[in-house]
Amino acid sequence: MFISYTIESAYDEMFTADGQPRPHYLPLYERLISLSAEELHRRQQAADAAFLNQGITFAVYGHEDGAEKIFPYDLIPRIITAAEWAVIERGLTQRITALNMFLRDVYHEGRILADNVVPRELVYSCRHYRREMRGVDVPRDVYVAVVGTDLVRDADGRFVVLEDNLRVPSGVSYMLVNRQVMKRTFPTLFERYNVRPTDHYGQALLETLRALDPLQRPDPTIVLLTPGVYNSAYFEHTFLARQMGVQLVEGRDLLVHDNYVYMRTTAGLQRVDVIYRRIDDDFIDPLAFRPDSALGVAGLFNAYRAGNVGLANAIGTGVADDKAIYAFVPRMIRYYLAEEPILPNVETYLAYDETDRRYILENLDNLVVKAVGESGGYGMLIGPHSTGEQREEFRRRILADPRNYIAQPTVMISRAACFVDGRVEPRHIDLRPYILYGEKIVIVPGGLTRVALRRGSLVVNSSQGGGSKDTWVLND
Repeated sequence: MFISYTIESAYDEMFTADGQPRPHYLPLYERLISLSAEELHRRQQAADAAFLNQGITFAVYGHEDGAEKIFPYDLIPRIITAAEWAVIERGLTQRITALNMFLRDVYHEGRILADNVVPRELVYSCRHYRREMRGVDVPRDVYVAVVGTDLVRDADGRFVVLEDNLRVPSGVSYMLVNRQVMKRTFPTLFERYNVRPTDHYGQALLETLRALDPLQRPDPTIVLLTPGVYNSAYFEHTFLARQMGVQLVEGRDLLVHDNYVYMRTTAGLQRVDVIYRRIDDDFIDPLAFRPDSALGVAGLFNAYRAGNVGLANAIGTGVADDKAIYAFVPRMIRYYLAEEPILPNVETYLAYDETDRRYILENLDNLVVKAVGESGGYGMLIGPHSTGEQREEFRRRILADPRNYIAQPTVMISRAACFVDGRVEPRHIDLRPYILYGEKIVIVPGGLTRVALRRGSLVVNSSQGGGSKDTWVLND
């Protein structure tokens, strides 16, 4: 099974540098070598069938066939020790606290801008900065209630932050379904390991949303606002609404009257207190933002500004989602919390800075270049794997719009054992834990481990051929 498994310079999750299984992986390793390739293939087929039967698919925008695909699933779990998780949990708690303080600050006093800790022009030139949110108070000062932060291990095995996803973070349904499928795929092994549960995420999310009710009513009405059935994450929207026991609605199901939001029901109009929105700012209210949007609710922003409805996440959070602003999060932590960052950033160069831009243009073949507002692996150049033509194209893009690009060293992210083509082979992975911030901060132990299933690839996004695997956080 492991005949083609190689240990290279990247940190290996399962094996030490001399090829020995790490202690917390040993029971899993012994179980794998006791199984035949045929048995593992049978279990993989059963897992794929479970995904298909539950309708767990995704669509990739722009692909010619337009077909929905099963989210690729690898049946070998990724294991994180209790000590490792403790560091991750403290680091993410610190990070979401500072990011919320930053968002409140830039939309109110602007202290961090006046003190030139974060450049004012960088914030105001961000396309996700919403001037309409200036002076708007949000419940509990919580701007980002749901965050998915992408972590990777570097060559030394240290977790570092690759990026923060603050606008409409997705993927948590795959984390939850991966666990359901894993329990059926390796039931005995799962029981042998003392794995922390994740199935309480739905209730934790519900309690987070309850905390964002502006009036703190004892039984607030909460809805999940989806763009509709043609959205690539529609499965997740239906899944989470069902997990929480709340109504799944589209923009046409809601209306605003006298700055209050109501839901159309068969029994008449029902007041809505909190909206978990899975629609981007631009489309959420045609009166305030894009007038051509048919997805949002006319007047919703005025109701929000009046303090009559809570939104998760708040409008305007995308300014802290910007990959150029990401470079300043360590400074935010020091500024607001007077602490050193527990989870470091990847070193980042900003093309808008003349010195950094010169360095980027001279080292395109060694760097990863990203557009600051893109996601899903789009708008990115991986220098060592690029062609001369691709590098010249990015050179032109950077010179034409330097504010729109950052660059980072090529991080040799860690690899994990995966079952591929009848063998166990290493593939590069990342980790997206999900942080909830309502009355308190809750981080469900685990996260979505995404896998670059193509051999040698560093891109884990599903739209770029990536998959996922279950993440086990151990109790001890």
